[in-house]
Amino acid sequence: MFGIYLKRELGRRKKAALVIALGLALGIALVITVNSVSAGMSQAQDKVLKSLYGLGTDMTVTKARSAPTDNSSGRPNFEFDASSNDSDDKQSSDRVMTQGGQALKAALVAKVAQQEGVANAVGAITLNVTKVDGSFTQGKAQSTTGSGQSQGGGPGGGSGGASTAAPQVQGGGASFDVNSYSVAGVDVTDQTLGPLAGMEITSGKTFTASQTNAKVVVLSKSYAKENSYKVGKTLKISGTKYTIIGIATASSSESTTDVYLPLKQAQTLADAKNQVTTIYVKATDSKQIDSVKSTIQKNISGTTVTTSADLAETVSGSLSTASNLATSVGKWLSIAVLAAAFLVAALLTSSAVSRRVREFGTLKALGWPSRRVTRQVVGESMVNGLIGGVLGIGLGLAAAYTVTAISPKLTAELGSSGGGGMGGPGGGPGRQSTQNTMEIALSAPVSLTTIALAVGLAVTGGLIAGAMGGWRASRMRPADALRSVS
Repeated sequence: MFGIYLKRELGRRKKAALVIALGLALGIALVITVNSVSAGMSQAQDKVLKSLYGLGTDMTVTKARSAPTDNSSGRPNFEFDASSNDSDDKQSSDRVMTQGGQALKAALVAKVAQQEGVANAVGAITLNVTKVDGSFTQGKAQSTTGSGQSQGGGPGGGSGGASTAAPQVQGGGASFDVNSYSVAGVDVTDQTLGPLAGMEITSGKTFTASQTNAKVVVLSKSYAKENSYKVGKTLKISGTKYTIIGIATASSSESTTDVYLPLKQAQTLADAKNQVTTIYVKATDSKQIDSVKSTIQKNISGTTVTTSADLAETVSGSLSTASNLATSVGKWLSIAVLAAAFLVAALLTSSAVSRRVREFGTLKALGWPSRRVTRQVVGESMVNGLIGGVLGIGLGLAAAYTVTAISPKLTAELGSSGGGGMGGPGGGPGRQSTQNTMEIALSAPVSLTTIALAVGLAVTGGLIAGAMGGWRASRMRPADALRSVS
């Protein structure tokens, strides 16, 4: 009886049911769109963090770089000999400097690994190599000769004669090329953390555990392509030749490091024996990262512990702006639209009940109790809500698919946060003036959780509308039906 009556009443009031369903559908579609876009922005931010922070890394331990001393500017110095007479005598000079925060003792890696809540810790050193090569061309001194009268000539008062002007240097100069690139020294015995963790070897091979001090390198794909390097060739750094054994590509975006070396070799180049600039840390439980951070800072003084959450706060650009808009404006707009849709549905249902006074009054006169009338109205509203949910899910999926198909490009800039911030392996912790800029394609994935939320909202909207309409219907009396007839 309930089903037959429900079907008949919905068929009679198709337009009213459709209006209520569309109102709920628009609110639900907006919620799905905002949630899916927010999820896409979260994924985009994760890509940025993974490429700059290291896959599998929960936090890094660094130390802020101290100010340069009076005798040091903190910048590399280059010395060249300009006295050579041979213009073809090319000169070259490399300067290797540690990059990022102040160097830490390598023994701290083991100490960090022993802290409560730490699953693994790996040390790495980040360097910057500046190579200057070129040659000087000496100028030539030339003198000019001119004629003129001499003043106060010889005994005979002779006049006329040649005078020689001061020689002038003509020609000469210098032509030098400056090339700067980043180097990361990695612990080859454990490559699951650190600079190479987010890289995939696309040509050649990676380091083996036995190559702790071998003269071998892995290059990023972009650096190798730019300089026409291939596997098997050699790369010369500060007079030392290294064999290229592999080419690596970042798994999520462009690599910020150009050259990867075994840690000991990188320490030798930088004259930083038994030192690291960054300690990459993996926690035993990702939910306990904050407590692990506090433990490390408490037990190892003078260090700065930075988590991926800290790093996320430094992300700026259009990605950050869009994320803030989706989080604040988008969610509040969704709530406002949903509230309005629920209110409209409730008012329309209540209005429809008011127009059915004769019907409900007659049913009560025939013996229907108030709870049965209420159940009938709630049932009709629930069906309207479910129809609205289906329409809303369809509209929401269409909107999410459109965003994914268009894939708008967002930029993400990650700047260092003072002396203790983190860049990537190439950005290095503590870089104070460099920003890593990336371009990310936005997608809008729709999860099952979002679909479940939409269904829940549809049911909730139906219940709210049904409750209000059912309450109105339950208060009607048979006499109201007789008055409406008269």
